[in-house]
Amino acid sequence: MRAAGVAGAALIALVAVGAGAWMHARQQAAGNRAGTHDEVAVPAGHASAPSPSDQAAYGDAAAPGNAAYQPPKIPDQLPIFSLEDRTGKTTSIAAWAGKSLVINFWATWCAPCRREIPLLETLHSEWVGRGVTVIGIAVDHRDQVLKFADQFKIPYPLLIGEQDALDAAAAFGMASPVFPFTVFTDRRGEVVTLFVGELHRPQADLILSVVQNLNDGRVHLPEARQAIADGLSALAAKRAG
Repeated sequence: MRAAGVAGAALIALVAVGAGAWMHARQQAAGNRAGTHDEVAVPAGHASAPSPSDQAAYGDAAAPGNAAYQPPKIPDQLPIFSLEDRTGKTTSIAAWAGKSLVINFWATWCAPCRREIPLLETLHSEWVGRGVTVIGIAVDHRDQVLKFADQFKIPYPLLIGEQDALDAAAAFGMASPVFPFTVFTDRRGEVVTLFVGELHRPQADLILSVVQNLNDGRVHLPEARQAIADGLSALAAKRAG
């Protein structure tokens, strides 16, 4: 369950669910949504897994080339929101002001999310001394999140919610979110990029190196965003080749 996954070709397989829809997707997108990833869509207003009997094939209506596909419009600055932490204390994302953030939106029932956790743990241990904080935003029932986090000893901070966590996702332009997705900010609270799908080491290293350059004043935000887009495109082309 925690083994690292390997992203496939630029292909999307969507799955619709009874009262809401959820999807398992492999896609390649452009700019701040570039790369080939596994994704699972979130049933609007819900926080737990659908039953297998609810699932039905849905097609590729949300592929980047389709008119129905709308990439997220990410904000320039980190939206301020509050969710409960593991102890039940309401905690604002502003508690980590002055840090570069890796904000990972996930759920316990999402297989790509679970596969990401070892990488996020590694990023947490490697970057915490360099002013970078990994924060997990669990969109799920609180008891399920706590049980999972305790079982797998997740070391980085977790914030937990249901509809309020979906609202936080919407603040990043993900009104109909797919899981996992990860937001990277610089130490000034600027949103540098939003990576949709399962994050892998090459993408994480690329993005964090650009964020570090941004923090050190070696590049400006538009240049940083372009460098990330170009780098992710190059990584995708290398995998495809």
